[in-house]
Amino acid sequence: MFDYVIVGGGSAGCVLASRLSEDPAIRVALLEAGPVDSSILIHCPAGLAVMAQTKIANWAYETVPQKGLNGRKGYQPRGKVLGGSSSINAMIYARGQHQDYDDWAAEGNAGWAWNDVLPYFKRSEHNERGASDLHGTGGPLNVKDLTTPNRFGPIFVEAGRQAGYPVNHDFNGASQEGVGMYQVTHKNGERWSAAKGYLTPNLGRPNLQVITGAHATRVLFEGKRATGVEYRHEGQLKTIQAAGEVLLSGGAFASPQLLMLSGVGAGAHLQANGISTLHDLPGVGQHLHDHMDAVQVYNAPQLTDLFGLSFTAMINGFKGIMEWRNTRTGMMTTNFAEAGGFIKSSPDESRPDLQFHFVIGKLINHGRTPTWGHGYSCHVCVLRPKSRGSVQLASKDPFAAPLIDPAFMQDADDVQRMVKGFKLMRALMNQPALAGFAGKELPLSGTSQTDAQIEQFIRNNGDTIYHPVGTCRMGNGALDVVDARLRVHGMQNLRVIDASIMPALVSGNTNAPTIMIAEKAVDMIREDARSA
Repeated sequence: MFDYVIVGGGSAGCVLASRLSEDPAIRVALLEAGPVDSSILIHCPAGLAVMAQTKIANWAYETVPQKGLNGRKGYQPRGKVLGGSSSINAMIYARGQHQDYDDWAAEGNAGWAWNDVLPYFKRSEHNERGASDLHGTGGPLNVKDLTTPNRFGPIFVEAGRQAGYPVNHDFNGASQEGVGMYQVTHKNGERWSAAKGYLTPNLGRPNLQVITGAHATRVLFEGKRATGVEYRHEGQLKTIQAAGEVLLSGGAFASPQLLMLSGVGAGAHLQANGISTLHDLPGVGQHLHDHMDAVQVYNAPQLTDLFGLSFTAMINGFKGIMEWRNTRTGMMTTNFAEAGGFIKSSPDESRPDLQFHFVIGKLINHGRTPTWGHGYSCHVCVLRPKSRGSVQLASKDPFAAPLIDPAFMQDADDVQRMVKGFKLMRALMNQPALAGFAGKELPLSGTSQTDAQIEQFIRNNGDTIYHPVGTCRMGNGALDVVDARLRVHGMQNLRVIDASIMPALVSGNTNAPTIMIAEKAVDMIREDARSA
């Protein structure tokens, strides 16, 4: 028997387990389907190049065929390990725009405006640049500038300046707009995941039990009150009881899936899968949206200090591995997407609606197709897409992957902004700072010049930049799943605490906002427990 049972040891789950177990009188259990985060590929930042493309610590989901992508299936990597996706992501620290959170509050979610959430961003953060009005020190999540940046990050920034964009030294400062170098969640040359920051230092607490290899199969209820979780562990079906609350932190795919497996969701869909309806909550699994992006790849075989596939790269890679092993410096400390920017697709936009990720390697098919030689790449995505999809059950089998439909490129506005962004990205990449290195855009995208050709290239080649949200949306509408305190509507002692609760995507990468959500949730849980 525990006070709190947390399902999912990802970014949010690690925060919850750490913070709630600070009180020695509170008993906390954390269930994680994946293993302990012991792989060197996790701790060495450059290891993400392997993990993101394989099933190492990765659920490696696929989407259903996407009408907007000419019938292709998309790829959806998600962390299956302590730390979740913070253990396999590109480690970019980005909060989004202040207006994102003010918009959440304006939709009726009291307490989620920018001024409300800023203290939680600061509480979570230890920024090695130091404390300020907008940044914290002393928090579990270490944030820093890259230890050994590749020389081409600053070159990209200079190209952006030449293209007319302001240089921004802090995308999490007063303004997000401009081009610059990303800060990363690293410490001493290693990845600093939510597990390493929040969970690992506290594993010795006697009131905290972490169970890895534990695949949750359903939430247990007495009436509509959550009382525990059923899970499979070491080949056996087991149960764990919660005297207080069950907290779902499986992310935008697993949290709605577990709710539906437990009888909470759209009644007709549950019945079609042979599941009795405990609570008809039609919004479960709806509102899925994600940052879809397109990539331009440039071939530059003479630039052997960039990542690539060649004999020189093998030698450089061996030297880099030895340097990282000995000093935790060098090329293996890269997050690959070292630089980028947030820009407007049109001067008429009030704030940036596009994001760039500049990658110091050739990213064919988002890196899943190896290609000989060296070069560089750039992604562009629409920050606030209007397309909305869903997550549904494939069957009542809890081990079956869910049906993931992000509905990419379904809304005409998303298509128009992507095409604009693609052309703006090409204009930046052709500025003198980069053009002087004689990089050549690969014909795959380079032959697409008209708007119609660019649109078809994106539909044929675009895919996620790994930020799915919204499937347990926060709000008070008919299709919302949790209230502003993240309690599941119509249920008791059950909350969802992860990126799935976002009413709308933040304008940027989602790991830091997910950690913020969990930090804020801890205060709400404690407040509600005191008033009970």
